[in-house]
Amino acid sequence: MATRIDKEACRDAYNLVRDDTTDINWAAFKYEGSMIVPAGHGTDYAEFKSLCTDDVRLFGFVRITTGDAMSKRAKFTLITWIGENVSGLQRAKISTDKTLVKEVVQNFAKEFMLSDSRELDEDYLRNELKKAGGANYDAQAE
Repeated sequence: MATRIDKEACRDAYNLVRDDTTDINWAAFKYEGSMIVPAGHGTDYAEFKSLCTDDVRLFGFVRITTGDAMSKRAKFTLITWIGENVSGLQRAKISTDKTLVKEVVQNFAKEFMLSDSRELDEDYLRNELKKAGGANYDAQAE
């Protein structure tokens, strides 16, 4: 059966993360059968990480504040999580299913495909986003 996505519900969760007037900084999207649906959203990144277990595959849209002494800005990332115990068939299918998610999650600075929980470290993601972000004035000392 072909995978489908609940665009309306997923778009609502996506917009909560993008909205500067909320503290929501992550939204997750999971599989319910052959449908991709919101798995939750929140303000604590640790909550998102707790969803990323060895037996699941999910997508996360995360806001991370980056910047330097001169400016702070919100950067967004799309995380594809594939747990270590996910079957080969489900692993293969996730790349085509990601196109459905990208119809909703359209604006992000960097994309990650992760399966090791150590790679979910927020500082690691922040540093990768900082590298992708261009100018960095932290190195200048006065």
